[in-house]
Amino acid sequence: MPDQQLHAIVEGHVQGVGFRYFVLEVAQQLKLSGWVRNLVNGNVELVAEGNRADLDKLYSALQSGSPGSLVTNVVCDWLPAQNTFTMFSIRPTA
Repeated sequence: MPDQQLHAIVEGHVQGVGFRYFVLEVAQQLKLSGWVRNLVNGNVELVAEGNRADLDKLYSALQSGSPGSLVTNVVCDWLPAQNTFTMFSIRPTA
């Protein structure tokens, strides 16, 4: 069962470059649950749950970004897992 949750806002040139699909792929490879979505202000928001080591790998991937993206900042909060997700998905823009 997941023990931690990562809530992150990724800033920079992260929309229109496949960034959400990049996050989805990394999260699925790490067997994380949660979601990712674009925000109307141009940032990307995500919530991921899993063990700390795998969440750290996702965090590193967020900082590097996808091909074509330019990440300028990742603002994150580490929280206890809520265990409400069964998979990782892309949500509509908020």
